[in-house]
Amino acid sequence: MKTNALSHAVKRTAVLTATAGLLTAGLLTGPASADSPAGGRADTRAACAYYNGNALTVYGQRGDRVRQVQCLLANRRYLPWGDVTGYFGPKTRAAVKKFQSRHHLTADGKVGKKTWYALYHA
Repeated sequence: MKTNALSHAVKRTAVLTATAGLLTAGLLTGPASADSPAGGRADTRAACAYYNGNALTVYGQRGDRVRQVQCLLANRRYLPWGDVTGYFGPKTRAAVKKFQSRHHLTADGKVGKKTWYALYHA
C-alpha cells in the first residue's frame, strides 16, 4: 500500500512541476471559459500536453492518450473538465461520438487518425 501512495505522490509532484513550468512559460492558460474585455469569447485553451501522437484510442483504455483526448474535448466543451480522468469510459465515448458527428467523421466513438487530426485542428 505504501508503494502505491508513494508512486501517486511522485506522479502528482511531476504533474505539478510540469504545470508550473507551463504556467511560467505562458503555455498553460486554463480552461476555455474567460470572456474577453471586448465582450467576445477569448480563445484561452488549456495546453494539452499528455500525448503527441495518433494511435487508436478506444473505450476501456487508461492513460496519457486518453487524457489527451479528454483535454482536447474539454477545450472544445464536449466534455467537462472534471471528466479529464485518464479513463475512456461512457462519458468520453459519448463526447467523442458527438465531436465526430459534428465534424463529419464516422461517429464510432474510437479516436483514430482522422479524429486525432480533427481534435488538433478543429
